[in-house]
Amino acid sequence: MLATARPAVLLYDGDCGLCAGSVQFVLRHEPPSRRHRLHFAPLQGAFGAEVRAAYPELAGVDSVVWVEPTAGRVLVRSAAALAVARHLGGIWGVLGLLGRLTPRPMRDAVYDLIARNRLRLVAPACLLPRPDERARFLD
Repeated sequence: MLATARPAVLLYDGDCGLCAGSVQFVLRHEPPSRRHRLHFAPLQGAFGAEVRAAYPELAGVDSVVWVEPTAGRVLVRSAAALAVARHLGGIWGVLGLLGRLTPRPMRDAVYDLIARNRLRLVAPACLLPRPDERARFLD
């Protein structure tokens, strides 16, 4: 159920190498004190389907999605990427704050350009979390 006391969830394209690499980047760079605040799930999984059912405006969205179940907040495209940067904190959080100064249409245009070409930019990759990370991945 979405409206539970659950940490934020980052939905990603489970068939995309760039997306898998992005999740690995988050896992490598997030501070240990924040690890309990974020889970991950593929868009194609059960949780991704549940989110899309709860938010019909996400039908056909092919983007990273930041979900905050307790707040009922869902962010897509550049807004979701900036939420990830805030989660990481440090220099990434600063870059995220600077990114918010860029108007959303411009940010989303850059995001869309990368997203359209992501399958050509990076080869498909299977995301294999380490045993200590597996509990953070939802189906």
